[in-house]
Amino acid sequence: MKTIKTDGIGFLEPLEGSGGWYFGTDYTSGDLYEAEELYRDGHRISKNRLIFVHKKQGRVREPVKAREGQYFGRPVYDSGRIVILLADFPAGEVRLLAFAPGSRKQLQTLAALPLAEIPDCYNLMPHTAPLTLTRQASDNTFQILWPERISFAIGPRETFCFRKGDRLFFSRWHEDPDYREEVIVRDLKGRVLRESPGSTLTLDDGTVWLLR
Repeated sequence: MKTIKTDGIGFLEPLEGSGGWYFGTDYTSGDLYEAEELYRDGHRISKNRLIFVHKKQGRVREPVKAREGQYFGRPVYDSGRIVILLADFPAGEVRLLAFAPGSRKQLQTLAALPLAEIPDCYNLMPHTAPLTLTRQASDNTFQILWPERISFAIGPRETFCFRKGDRLFFSRWHEDPDYREEVIVRDLKGRVLRESPGSTLTLDDGTVWLLR
């Protein structure tokens, strides 16, 4: 048994498509949108930590340390780099940062968006590919906030999964009476291109399986 010293982070998740990277965070003020609500209500939020561990080396990497008023969202792996979502509430912006473990310039800013242009951080997260910052609102509105600005309505039981070029893949669940899922493929205007029974699974190397 190998010991990984995470300083209190007790759960790691695989980073899809990364070929062996795992990530973990401590939810000191809840999820990102919960931390945002606390900050907007005038409460002091506790910054969280975001760590990465590769299964071969087993070494903890912490490329960015949040400052007071900052909070991490869920990361993704894109084109050989780890993309980190960081909300800076005092500065009033959300940043996408790229961490490339094997390069000399290991950290760079990909995008910075004003928080004033984002209704809230509910379900705010990056996806691939290409790299896209999305938000799925509680009123069943799906939005792409970067690099395009796109918004359209989806079904009440739909969840965005991933993007492949100009195609957006969603999962829809049913209970009628047995539980089942469908894969919904939409274009960038929200039009349904295809519906098929089953669910998707993204493997460690980025391959996507359709499970039927």
